[in-house]
Amino acid sequence: MEIEQLKNEVKEVIIDSLNLEDLTPADIDSDAPLFGEGLGLDSIDALELGIAVKNHFKIQLTEPTDDIKQHFASVTKLAEFIKQQQEK
Repeated sequence: MEIEQLKNEVKEVIIDSLNLEDLTPADIDSDAPLFGEGLGLDSIDALELGIAVKNHFKIQLTEPTDDIKQHFASVTKLAEFIKQQQEK
């Protein structure tokens, strides 16, 4: 899958899993932080998003470590991580 396609799919999963109906994929900057500034997600959102990503993309996620947190830093980082996991 093309990385740009994957980024859009990640954005759709974020919007659907976190009930952000007022946003469209175009509203989410691929390189903006998902947590804190940027999209402003919190730790509860992180848990829900992690489950949604795991189920939607059929990948394994380990316990939340600093490494995993880095993968969820932005849409771009998350798409790259998913692509790596799917190629294993």
